[in-house]
Amino acid sequence: MKTILDTDIKSVIENAEAYCAEHDIEIKLVYKLSNKTLELISERSKELATLYFVDVDMLRRRAENGCFILKKNDRIYGHIFVHEHRVKGHSVFERTSLWVDRECRNFNLGLLLMSRMTELFSDTFLISVAQTPKVHHYNELLGMTHVTLAKMSVGLVEELEKLGKLRDELSFRYYVNDCFKSEIGHLKQI
Repeated sequence: MKTILDTDIKSVIENAEAYCAEHDIEIKLVYKLSNKTLELISERSKELATLYFVDVDMLRRRAENGCFILKKNDRIYGHIFVHEHRVKGHSVFERTSLWVDRECRNFNLGLLLMSRMTELFSDTFLISVAQTPKVHHYNELLGMTHVTLAKMSVGLVEELEKLGKLRDELSFRYYVNDCFKSEIGHLKQI
């Protein structure tokens, strides 16, 4: 199997989509999920150290912004949400709660979900807070730019701090999309 470094991002995404089609896994954008599904995702976030814990009410609010799921019949094979932060009258959306079922993890489905969400929010401010080098690499492949906390507005840093999302910059990195990058200097002054 080729690594992502050996090929272009478009081919990798197409291969992930082909995998889903071959295995009858739907890629769906949803704005509402059942309580049962929200409870399952919330419980998963509590059990996995790699996921930031989210309760059912928080997930419900996040789903209203849009959530991509990978689903076959009633089984969810992956998901990604966005969380809306309000910073001095501006919405900043954080890509969050990315998860892919262990049985499907070698087929770039996480990258597919990240790609879909990044595309959906391309015309607004999108940020990704990531710890793992793999996610850093995916962010870079998707055209997102690494920024330090010093480049962000005080308001955004305070908002992230309130939510417990302000992290050690040695372990965590912050990535922004082109829309956010183009305005980051202006927003810093707000």
